[in-house]
Amino acid sequence: MSNNMNDLFQSAPNQNLLPYDGEVIDHGLVMSTTAAKNYFDLLWKEIEWKNDEAFIFGKHIITKRKVAWHGDQPYSYTYSNSTKQALPWSPALIKLKSLAEKSSGATYNSCLLNLYHDGSESMAWHSDGEKMLGENMSIGSISLGATRKFVFKHKLSKLKIDLILQPGSLIEMKGITQKHWLHRLPPTKLVKTPRINLTFRTIVE
Repeated sequence: MSNNMNDLFQSAPNQNLLPYDGEVIDHGLVMSTTAAKNYFDLLWKEIEWKNDEAFIFGKHIITKRKVAWHGDQPYSYTYSNSTKQALPWSPALIKLKSLAEKSSGATYNSCLLNLYHDGSESMAWHSDGEKMLGENMSIGSISLGATRKFVFKHKLSKLKIDLILQPGSLIEMKGITQKHWLHRLPPTKLVKTPRINLTFRTIVE
């Protein structure tokens, strides 16, 4: 029997998707299909995308996936032993930040963007528990482009929750979620088109 609580889980908007030890709120579609496509096209062209880097067990790894880091100030953000310095907001990012804040009720001062060119590009299991993000902070995640599967896994029970993230959708991770759950974007051979993910965060100085 699978550990998945619900394969390809679909939920009502504003519902907590986790059964315990955290909150992942599904805010549903926060923009029209047309707006989602327009924002994707704009970010694809205007963002200064760079291949992500990681230093793991002494090895320098450069991913096919590309990233960008923006914020209110030139915040430094370190993960996988690699440090990035935030660039200023673009007009499109400011609008998307306001949309995420209005929908979630949270406030954000930075955004990490990921560009996946197709389903072969993925994100391994991890939690966003860096000290610079503070404790029990909200992370608002907007999806644009290709629809992709997204998975949460409880660190102890190993229970998995599978989601389908559509373009224009917003989920919010908050509370003690990062302490108790991992999340990943698994690879798939079914998706041939790109996806952009924006994760709005709050850097605590």
